[in-house]
Amino acid sequence: MASRPNALLERFYTALISGDRAAAGEVLAECRSGKATAEALANHLIWPTLDQVQKAHRNDQLSDLSYHFATRLMRSITDRLQPEYEQKARRGQTLLMVCGEEESEELAGQLTADLLEADGWTVYFAGGGVANDEIIAAVGTLVVDRLVIFGAVPATVPRTRQLIDRLHDMGLNEQVQVTVGGGVFGRAEGLAEEIGADLWADHPTHVVEVLDEEPDTRMTWDQRTVGRRRRKAA
Repeated sequence: MASRPNALLERFYTALISGDRAAAGEVLAECRSGKATAEALANHLIWPTLDQVQKAHRNDQLSDLSYHFATRLMRSITDRLQPEYEQKARRGQTLLMVCGEEESEELAGQLTADLLEADGWTVYFAGGGVANDEIIAAVGTLVVDRLVIFGAVPATVPRTRQLIDRLHDMGLNEQVQVTVGGGVFGRAEGLAEEIGADLWADHPTHVVEVLDEEPDTRMTWDQRTVGRRRRKAA
């Protein structure tokens, strides 16, 4: 027999892909009755269910209709959780965040951005589909300390490579720490290192943790794949 947490996840998943708002609300209410915090719901209910929805849809095990039911309903729930997060002292540092363009990636990005804001960062969340030129411009305009790319899809990886390369070419790599995570970066081992990211994380809370624990970590040229040939030829 499934454990209670697994049973709750299964009920929540079934409610979401069915578009059953009342049933999803019942699961949330049951979690609330057990004194679950907003952070616990984000980490142990919303994120694992979103991850399950992403995988099922990617593997053609979930119809587009069910995918839309689930992601739209989870976005509504995520919006309601955000004001309840415990807000830590402001860090006085700015973080720019982008993500993949799919609805589930945008939702994962929003969840991560909300948790980072609660952790004290000044967060600018641009979502998906933003051109590298505009991201680079925002890094300068907003005086960004951290750039987080979470939940990218495979098609955006070459563009992410180019973005990191440009940050190095412009000498911004010491100022801006780049973290990637989730999405294709969570499925392809070694990809983060290959494209020259400074840090890697596999889920939203892990992003918060690595940024807290490794503020000075930077990928050096001899560790990177991106740009190595051009630098030697220069």
